[in-house]
Amino acid sequence: MNKIRIIIADDHQLFRNGLKILLNSFPDFEVAGEASNGEEFLKLLKSVKADIALMDISMPEMDGIEATRKGIKMCPDISIIALSMYGEEEYYYKMVDAGAKGFLLKDSDISEVRDAILTVVKGGSYFSQELLYHVIQKIKHREHETKSANLSKREKEILLKICEGLSNQEIAEALFISKRTVDKHRANLLGKTNSKNTASLILFAIRNKLIEI
Repeated sequence: MNKIRIIIADDHQLFRNGLKILLNSFPDFEVAGEASNGEEFLKLLKSVKADIALMDISMPEMDGIEATRKGIKMCPDISIIALSMYGEEEYYYKMVDAGAKGFLLKDSDISEVRDAILTVVKGGSYFSQELLYHVIQKIKHREHETKSANLSKREKEILLKICEGLSNQEIAEALFISKRTVDKHRANLLGKTNSKNTASLILFAIRNKLIEI
């Protein structure tokens, strides 16, 4: 089986070194490169093929948001998981808009990092439960409410299944409908909520209190 190739982009060398050792301890993972900022990450992408990038949000010279946006444009097949610290909730939506497919706290257990990588590499999205809790707390303290996008009952039902991490095929089987129907509803959800991907749909569901963590 081919190994999952990973790039670590973070401006703290000690953190990179520790994470690299832990990731390389798994037989199905290989750290293919490291970068200390967004500029280095983009240069690395020109010569290194990778499946996943673990991307720090706050970095000098070029932050993780811009690096994610430009990196995905350069290599559409790479999936990016944001590495976050408490207090960076304001950047989550920007990272999702840039194309990030997951979020992990920097002090996450290595088993959770592995779960996140395996989930995202298979086409899913991953959000640390602890991070989601903090996002929800921030939203609860906002005075304004976002629009519900006038979702139909079926669309809300499918959105909840998406938030549970189910694939289109699994949703179809759970709701006793065809995968083609689910594909159509997912496309409608992306359009109605102005979302770019599954991660963005999940944040929309949280923002509109359609799910609770």
